[in-house]
Amino acid sequence: MPALSLLLALGLAACASTPGAGGPEGLPADAMENTRTEANGDVITEYRIAGQLRAVRVQPSRGPVYYLYDRDGDGSIDNREGDNPPVTYFRLFEWD
Repeated sequence: MPALSLLLALGLAACASTPGAGGPEGLPADAMENTRTEANGDVITEYRIAGQLRAVRVQPSRGPVYYLYDRDGDGSIDNREGDNPPVTYFRLFEWD
């Protein structure tokens, strides 16, 4: 019985710590969304605050959804020059 209680508590904690499906974490709820579908079937959602691009949600036609962020606030997605691609964030688990 204690093991079942522990599993239930861990499950509830995981649900409580999971961000909502409303958009990327760290953005205000009033961020403007613009969604488009590319020719290859990918769905791109841009999140803008005061007209500046702050995050991009990419839902590929195959594969997991991932996010790209503007961390320095300059209005463009952060990109490192050279061999390092932009930092990509995957949402591995989500409960509705």
